[in-house]
Amino acid sequence: MNDEHYMKLALKLAAKGRGYASPNPMVGAVLVRDDRIIGQGYHQCCGENHAEVNAIQSATEDVAGSTLYVTLEPCCHSGKTPPCTDRIIQHQIARVVIGAVDSNPLVSCQGINSLQRAGIEIKTGVLEDECRDLNEVFFHFMETGLPFVTVKYAQTLDGRIATATGQSQWISSPESLKFAHQLRAEHDAILVGIGTVLKDNPALTVRRVRGRNPLRIIVDSTLATTTKANVMQNLSKTPTLIITIQKASNPHFQHLAAAGAELITVVPDESNRVNLKKLLQILAVRNISSILIEGGAQMITSALKDNLVNRLVTVIAPKILGKGVEAVGDLNIRDLKNAKILSVRAVSKKGVDVIMDSRLLTQSHSARP
Repeated sequence: MNDEHYMKLALKLAAKGRGYASPNPMVGAVLVRDDRIIGQGYHQCCGENHAEVNAIQSATEDVAGSTLYVTLEPCCHSGKTPPCTDRIIQHQIARVVIGAVDSNPLVSCQGINSLQRAGIEIKTGVLEDECRDLNEVFFHFMETGLPFVTVKYAQTLDGRIATATGQSQWISSPESLKFAHQLRAEHDAILVGIGTVLKDNPALTVRRVRGRNPLRIIVDSTLATTTKANVMQNLSKTPTLIITIQKASNPHFQHLAAAGAELITVVPDESNRVNLKKLLQILAVRNISSILIEGGAQMITSALKDNLVNRLVTVIAPKILGKGVEAVGDLNIRDLKNAKILSVRAVSKKGVDVIMDSRLLTQSHSARP
């Protein structure tokens, strides 16, 4: 029996949950007997059946004595759904092949131990790197206590995100804009600074692809957001969270809250602006596991300067502006040895644009003591 072959199938199934399973991990499961697939499933949406249960329910025959391939260690605790380990034991599955051990403290090898105590044969670490890469957001959130932060911006070939007069719509192609909306759908929250709200008046919703709208987060130290802004519309369906250093006694604070937005006051940093590290800790408590930062330049620069960025998605349009707004401002780097180091994971093309998908290699922050 080719364990890697069936784990690859489970990985493909798991990926179908992208944008819907969060904050749970994407998980796929395949049931096999005598080199025949007799059941398969994936975790389709947070709060619904886990992959193992869906695989068992889809089985075309009795699963007793079969082998279960699952990309992540089965859970052994009750949350919105019962423990998957109980269902596996109940159906007398003989062997469980696991891609990666779950970092969730409520699981973390306890699921494996539970299955082994029931006499089930366990094999772990099959395509482990691929299984962890698929759920990089989940593992980062579990292991650091902070949301996984993606920064995305579109720039010209000479690194400008807007003209000298501030015009930025649209630097990238329609195909890249569709890709940007897919990124939105895959994150729990989308974050921009007040400058972007005032200049571009974005809706920050998912429109060009199918998917759920992320929570809209506006970093607005001085409370310059108005109730006429697009981010203040349809709040019952797409909530907006405004982060400020102003107190609840501020009349405009009360005005925005009365309009339906949620406002949170955070401790300012040394520049008397919203402390982004504190903000991430607050969002983590709310179970926000991933954040997409779409701008503007000041917000991108601050996040990079504070070493809060995990992923950088750069859309490069085949245009040159010369003078214009830079994507990234001064990071106070005066020596090349202190440069931000990236690992390029993928380079692709959307329309005429080139998209570089990278990971930052210098993060060491954690919310945990």
